[in-house]
Amino acid sequence: MDQTLLESLSIPDDATDEEAAAIATAIAAHVSDGERVAAAAAAAAAASAPTWEGEKWTFAGRVDATSGRRVRRVPDGAPRDGWRAAGRTDRF
Repeated sequence: MDQTLLESLSIPDDATDEEAAAIATAIAAHVSDGERVAAAAAAAAAASAPTWEGEKWTFAGRVDATSGRRVRRVPDGAPRDGWRAAGRTDRF
């Protein structure tokens, strides 16, 4: 948790033990919810990132058919944009 946030949080001096526990529980739940939302957003972004899954052979065949150059393998880190990838076929 951010140190400035921790410094700004306080439990009233006249709070009972039950009230203090309720405040701490509410803060912990709020922080936990934020962490879950951030993790879900990161997972969704990773899942929606385009990959070469199932398209490497298609791309290699297209390069062979259009340029006569054999592509031995399309690396996973190759650009997904066909134009940019085609410009790098000499490295594949």
